[in-house]
Amino acid sequence: MGQQASTRALISLLDDPDETIFEQIRNVLIQKGVSIIPELEDSWENEDFGHLFQSRLEDIVHQIQFDHLKVILKNWLNSPEKDLLEGALIVAKYRYPSLEDTHVKSELKRIQKAIWLEMNEYQTGFEQVQIFNKVFFGRFGFKGNAADYYAASNSFINNVIESKKGNPLSLGVIYSIVAQSLQLPIYGVNLPNHFVLAFMDTNNLNGMMNRQDRNGVLFYINPFSNGSIFDRDELSEYLKTINKDPERGFFEPCSNSAIISRMLTNLIVSHEHLNQSQKVDELKQLKALFDLEIQID
Repeated sequence: MGQQASTRALISLLDDPDETIFEQIRNVLIQKGVSIIPELEDSWENEDFGHLFQSRLEDIVHQIQFDHLKVILKNWLNSPEKDLLEGALIVAKYRYPSLEDTHVKSELKRIQKAIWLEMNEYQTGFEQVQIFNKVFFGRFGFKGNAADYYAASNSFINNVIESKKGNPLSLGVIYSIVAQSLQLPIYGVNLPNHFVLAFMDTNNLNGMMNRQDRNGVLFYINPFSNGSIFDRDELSEYLKTINKDPERGFFEPCSNSAIISRMLTNLIVSHEHLNQSQKVDELKQLKALFDLEIQID
């Protein structure tokens, strides 16, 4: 019996009332991996074996996709570059396993081009950010989703690009990805209860102006507030209001790993609000990958 015929035979037994037999079949199908998903989906659409059959098929497809997601997230964690956009797309594939990267990347390219056309080499960093904000928040309409702050959709980059609404982290991720594609030194800062951006002082302007800044930051940007610009003193005041000591990490860019880890934390909180325990458990499994030293054979 060929592999496809063998798979079809196993699928046809998924409505077996014996749970032990079902678990054996389930495990065999899951071990076959993503290559059998088209067959599973075809059976779901075309075979009429009842609700039990379809629900078991859905469970198996989801488990295969989730296992695959863990593998690609581990690969991302072990990659030297840890590309921020790729990390955000991996998180989005938790909810949208068949998500095509092309649309997201083309939209980001469209935003980048619109901003690039407004810029020139003689503008200061402050002026560049003002232009960036005018296009990003004004023309394209990105804004903070204060009305539904804990919605899971705020953490999926494809949703945020489509709806133009997000939380501080997702807006900051999109903002920094586009900025860095324009060679603007803008990176995420992982604050307690918030996420902002830092425009790095790559030309040592602080030194020329006799400004003391040990963190190499020219100024900060709040992506949840239409890109408002603020300084270190205002950031220090914010930390005081939430009773946090002014740790160095609150003033400097964080790693892309820290950003994607926090994106998963936001999703965990979103699903806890909805009492969706299975999703919370799965997202915690993904989050746990960031707390371990991952070694892939």
